[in-house]
Parts: sequence; C-alpha cells; structure tokens
Amino acid sequence: MSTTADPVALGVGANSPPVEDSVVAKTTTTVANAIAKTVAVISSAVSASTTGATSSSTPTTSTSTTTFSSTTTTPTPTPTPSQSLSPALEDAEQKLSVKDLSQALQHFGIVDYLVFIAMLAVCAVIGFYFGFIEKKQKKQKKLSQKDGGGAAGVEERRGSEALDYLVGGRQMKVFPVALSLVASFVSGISLLGTSTEIYVYGTQYAFILVTLAISGAISWYIFLPVFCNLQLTSTYEYFELRFNKSVRLLGSAFFTGANLIWLPIVIYVPALAFNQVTGINIHVITPIVCLVCIFYTTAGGLKAVVWTDVIQTVIMVGAIFFVIIKGTMDLGGLGVVIQRNFDSGRLEWPELTLDPKVRMSMFAMMVGNLAHNSYNLGCNQIITQRYLSLPGIKEMAQCSFLFIFGLVALMAICLYNGLLLSATYYDCDPLTTKLAVAKDQLVPLLVVQSMSSFPGVPGMFVAGVFSAALSSLSTGMNSLAAVFLEDYIRPLMRKPLTEHQTAVTMRVCTVLIGVVSVALVFVVEQMGSHVMQLSMTVGSVVQGPLLGLFVMGLLCPSINSKSAIVGSLASFFFMGWLCLSAQLAINSGEMQFESKPVSVEGCDYEFDRDLLTPANATSFITQESGSLSFAQQLYHISFMFYSVMGATVGVTTAHLAGFIFGRNKAEDVDIELLSPVIRGFQKSTYSSVKLDENTLKSFNEKS
Repeated sequence: MSTTADPVALGVGANSPPVEDSVVAKTTTTVANAIAKTVAVISSAVSASTTGATSSSTPTTSTSTTTFSSTTTTPTPTPTPSQSLSPALEDAEQKLSVKDLSQALQHFGIVDYLVFIAMLAVCAVIGFYFGFIEKKQKKQKKLSQKDGGGAAGVEERRGSEALDYLVGGRQMKVFPVALSLVASFVSGISLLGTSTEIYVYGTQYAFILVTLAISGAISWYIFLPVFCNLQLTSTYEYFELRFNKSVRLLGSAFFTGANLIWLPIVIYVPALAFNQVTGINIHVITPIVCLVCIFYTTAGGLKAVVWTDVIQTVIMVGAIFFVIIKGTMDLGGLGVVIQRNFDSGRLEWPELTLDPKVRMSMFAMMVGNLAHNSYNLGCNQIITQRYLSLPGIKEMAQCSFLFIFGLVALMAICLYNGLLLSATYYDCDPLTTKLAVAKDQLVPLLVVQSMSSFPGVPGMFVAGVFSAALSSLSTGMNSLAAVFLEDYIRPLMRKPLTEHQTAVTMRVCTVLIGVVSVALVFVVEQMGSHVMQLSMTVGSVVQGPLLGLFVMGLLCPSINSKSAIVGSLASFFFMGWLCLSAQLAINSGEMQFESKPVSVEGCDYEFDRDLLTPANATSFITQESGSLSFAQQLYHISFMFYSVMGATVGVTTAHLAGFIFGRNKAEDVDIELLSPVIRGFQKSTYSSVKLDENTLKSFNEKS
C-alpha cells in the first residue's frame, strides 16, 4: 500500500536514453488518436505501486478492437486511426513500451509552462503589492490624517504591524476570505487524494459531503463564537485565559508539530503531479515553487495570502471543471460514467456496521470524520485566523455559510473526478502497468492523456494543483508565524517589541517555516501510503490532543489547568504510539485494505506481465478479530477515528486527574470562556461576570 520512495522512480524513465524528436512527435500523435478512439467499459481497483516504470520485451495482445500504430524502428510516417493499414504494415508494427509511452506523455509544452509561470508571477506581484506598494500608501495616508487633525488611537492600533500582517487589520471582505478558506482547506491532498480514494476504494468516502455540512454547523455554534467574541490573534491565547500560560504553550506546541507534519505533505502531492506531466524530479520543482510562496507570504502577510488564494481558487476550480467536462464527453456522457461505476460496484454507501476496524463505515464517517472536521473547521488556527480578519460577527456568519457551501461543492467535483478516473481506466489500470508510479499521479495522467490536444490545459491543471498547495502552504506559514509571535516570542520578551522588530520577527519566522517545510519533503517521501490517509493518520497525533484541549476548555468547566495538561499529554503519547504502530503495520503489510479489482486486458501498450501477481489485483489481508492482540485491535481501528480517539483519551484522563488535582468551582471559570451551548445549561450555576478588565485589555491592546 506504499508509494515509491525512489526519486528516480518518481520520474518515470528519467534516466533512460532520450527519445528522438520525431519519435516523440509520432508517439504523441498516436497516443492522442488512440485515446480519442478508445471506448471504456469498467474495472476496479488498484494495487499499490512501489517501483518505477519497466518495459516488457515481449509484445502483448490487445483486446481493443481499434487499430492504430505505434512507434516503429523504421522512418515511415505513423498512420492515424482513420488510415487503413496493410496487413504487412500491421505485422511490422510494435506497440509502445510503458517506458516510451510514459516519456511521450511527459510532454509539457511551451504554452503549459507559460501558464504555470504566469500563475506564479501573479502570486508574486500580489505579494509585492501588499508588501511594498499598499504598505507605503497606508503610511502616507496615516501621516496625512495626523497632519490634518490626528488619527484615533483605534485606527493606529488597526494599522499596527502585527495586526495588519496576521489578520489584515480585521478589515477584510467576506467573499475573498470565504474563497481563501476554501483554498486553504482544499489542498492538493484533497484535489488528488479524494479522486484517488474513489478510484481505489469506491464512493464510501463521498459521505464526507454530509459530514462537512454538519461539521460546519457544529463549529459555528459551539467553537467559533468564543474565539470571535474574544478577538484573539492566536487561538491558543484562549488557553491562557481559560487555564494558564503552560496550557497555552502546550497547545501552541501541538499546533506547530501538526503543521510541520502537514505542510511537507501538502508540498509533496503537487510535486508528484508535476513530475507525472513533465518528468522533472520533485526535488527540483519543489524549492522553486515554494520560494515564490515564501516570498509573497513574507512580503504581503495575510492580505497577500487571501488575495492569492482568490486567484488560486479560480485557477483550481477552472482546471478541474475543464478536466471533468472534457473527460466526460470523451467517454460518452454522464450516464456512461455513472453506469460504469455502478456496474463495477464503486457506487456504494459506507458500510452499516459498528465495527471500528472497518476502514470507511457509516459509523466511522458520522463519529470519527465528524469530529475530525469539526476541529479543522472550528478550532484550527489556520481557519479561525481567517474569521478573525473580518470586522464583525455578522460578516463571520456570512463567511462561514459561503465557506461551507463552496467547500462542499468543490469536494463534490473532486469526488466525481474519481468516478471519471475509474470509468476511463476500466480495462487498463495505470498503476498495475506502472504507467503511473504513485496513486496520486492518476489524475495528472488523465489530464495529459485527455488534454493533449489543448495546449495550455495541462499547464492550467498543474497550476491549479499547485495553487491548492500554495494556498495551504502560505496559510500554514502565516498561521505559524502568528503562533510563534504571540505564543513563543512575545511572552519571552522582557520589553515589548517595537513595530520594526515585530515586522522583522514575523518575516524571519515565515521564511524559516517555509524552508523547514521544503526540507521535510524528503521525510514525507519515505513514508509512503495514500496521502489522504497519511495526512489524517500522522496529523491525528496532535489533532486528537488539541481537540481534547478545546473540548475541555469550552465544554468541561470543571476541568482545571493541571488536569488539562495531564489529559492532553496522555492523549499525545497514546496517539503517537497508535499512529506509529498503524503506519508500521501498513508499510509491513500486516494491515492492508480491500480495494476494488482492476483489469489490464484493454492495454494497448507493452508492460511486464510478470508483475501481474495476486497482490497487484486485490491486495488485502483478512484476520479474524479473535486472532488480534488487544494492542493490534487498537491500531487496526479505522484512521477516521483517530482524532476522536485522541480527544476521548484526553478528556477522560483529565476528568480522572480531577480526583488528584481537584476541580474548578462555578466562580473559577468565567462564562464568556465557555461555549454558548454550555452557557445555556449553566446559567443558574455560573454568574455572568465578565472577564477581568485588565486581562481583556492586555489582549485587546495586542489586537
């Protein structure tokens, strides 16, 4: 179930001898004509791809009824499918090897490169504008206001360096922030990983559309009201108000760890896509693209991040729309796609079972995934920081509605793209033949095959995937810079930072975070596994404890600071053991999952049929529950439950620790720090005393 970790293997045929230009031209024409004529039936799933492309020396017999030529060793022109071939010429023809076909498909034209470079250039210009031009205009305006009669102190605070850089002066507009939230949430992991999930395992994951809508409502009514009312820059400042500085530092450390794990995965996924369509090594393109992202995030702050997200969202949605419309037309329409997936058994509901070891059950979706998404939509600094850039609660509510609507719509498009993948490769699985060396290269492969006659579209798609990744990367760097400044640096400083020191500190933090994220791509490459599952599994090591901390603070008023620390640490160590054990079990083959069957009977190119082992058809191991030890029973639980398991362990341990460290009394916790849900139940117990004015003043002055 692991993807290849070999950089050479990731660049298919990267070290093989170059193909002549005439051969490439002939091959490209042949492939385009072949795909335009090929009709799909349906097949199923896929086994893991672990090695680079290998060609077969033995010609294979194709079941395709269409006749088309391939590259030959003679200089004769390559006929098109509309031309009739003589029997002698047909006998002389040889099929392309998978290596040659892969090289032919790695044809990123000049228009594609220009589209991709244009996207990066626009992002850089936006960063330059907000970092230099807009900033200069703002200073001139402030000086003129002072000369003309004095600016209000509030306006000066709105223009402070930290507030402007991290939350846009709390004066951002609803629509661009909503698009920025969508772009931040839907990374390249979602664009490629969601489609791959449908191709490999079927449509059970599509139920995420329901859980996203429910999670959005939960986050707005339970978590976000408290953070929005307090108007904090860092969500983890809440922990200092509710508990103490130690809990705040612990929460910030968890968030930092989670993002330093997540951001390299975000970068790695689009690099795979770029490798599939160009053959350029992922470790060449990654630093180049990330350098642009680091520049505009460092220079322009949140405003640059939000407005580049708007541009990137448009590119992302436009690219994926173009792909699914063209791909659906090539297959004969929407009805054909749906019918083929229905016939193959991919259209299915999550399994109705209470067994937590089932990978994608209704129970896992409604409990595990609901909790996971509720944390991401309501407690994650990356999301809440966008909400806090808006001027008021009304704007935040409007933004939340647009965000959830856009998120559900975009995820639905990604899910349909997975159906399109399975309908397209119904009788020739690219993973089995090693035409695609990693699961998350399937979508880029579809793009280069179906869009070869549209110059610039593959470049637009790759730009869209990178846009999704860059939006997540820039958002993550900006949010981490906020946490570093507010939770690590300022509390340690004896004297308040000046505006200049604040500006320099935030930008240095952003650069360092970006450099570390790029470097950690080497580590992610070695971890294997399907990226969507990998990101949820590894991220849950800290997301579980963090969710538990927020539940303790917002919903459990009796838990004090000492109990909260004990509970969150217990959750962290438990989740570390659980996720590490699960990942090792997956990599060793102890824990594998049933995937949909696949076929290679319709392949019109040569590949090594010795690779067609049972493991390549359906790769999974069944073990009776009774044969598993208690520890195995735990880490065989579906990865969908990891966040809720971590939160449950943390909250339960904190409550038990209350027997040792005591519990809060009603007057110990201010009602403003509790979720509105709890306030309604606790009106008779908790007084409506406001937070200490000095405490609130100190936090508001920062903002």
